[in-house]
Amino acid sequence: MSRVAERKKKRGRWWKVPLIVFSLLILAGGVYAFTLYNGAKATVDQKMNKEVASIDHELTEKKVKQNEPLNILLLGVDERNGDRGRSDALMVMTLDPNDDRSQIVSIPRDTRTEMVGNSRHNGSLDKINHAYAFGGTDMSIQTVENFLDIELDYYVKMNMEGLAEMVDAVGGVTVQNDLDWVGKNGYHYKKGELNLNGAETLMYVRMRYEDPRGDAGRNERQRQVIQQVLDKGANFASVNKIHDMLDVLGNNVTTNMDFSVMKDLMVNYSSARKDLKTYQMTGNGTRIGGIYYLQVPDQEVQKVQGLINEYSS
Repeated sequence: MSRVAERKKKRGRWWKVPLIVFSLLILAGGVYAFTLYNGAKATVDQKMNKEVASIDHELTEKKVKQNEPLNILLLGVDERNGDRGRSDALMVMTLDPNDDRSQIVSIPRDTRTEMVGNSRHNGSLDKINHAYAFGGTDMSIQTVENFLDIELDYYVKMNMEGLAEMVDAVGGVTVQNDLDWVGKNGYHYKKGELNLNGAETLMYVRMRYEDPRGDAGRNERQRQVIQQVLDKGANFASVNKIHDMLDVLGNNVTTNMDFSVMKDLMVNYSSARKDLKTYQMTGNGTRIGGIYYLQVPDQEVQKVQGLINEYSS
């Protein structure tokens, strides 16, 4: 019986069975360069690494050693002082090293689904991004697994404020903008190719009210930036910039990958970025009790399950 199926029978129990966003993408492409510097291993293992009870660490390491496909939860978290915050971005990345391909599925933050985890909210229906506020990374993992009926192998959580620092560390990003709008920062985001610094990028990925596509538009911009950071990070050779990137990662990223796992990903999984596909989950907006939710139909959930399983089989 799969871990997800078993959990559905015992939802109220805290699971003890023993995954950056942007950072994993940097490290998977550039970790070999990082190994040239003594500070890299310490940054990852001492500052970034944090295991979670909901993922079996030993089992996932075996999958890496055997070159099996991996499912990784990417969490962009909007953290505030005195408040755990909510997950601003949720994506499931699947790495398929056998067919040299990878996939990112974006889950809209307003998706209404069952909360699963060690919290008084366990079993309630709420926005999927609230799972992080209710029970942290563990509850986000369990809720996404339950929603999509998949198993996650790793998570990577990044404070969204750190995204601005990361973009500056790699020298900015270039994006294709399909809307003309002015941000709260006063910057005019014209249609066409834009070269953005960190602060401009953060506003670019957070905007949604000026976009008729709402969350779908924002998720597309997030994926654009992820791809840019991936490409620039993977080809970076500047010693000074590498140290800058390590500082950003250490201060803003948490993952259950340790340094040895990241090196294995570089050796055995780097080819998976040759063919990156993306998919945005869709649904119907509705109001329940005066609160806006996105209702994702069963057939859409089943479609995404099929996409992920096809890459991870």
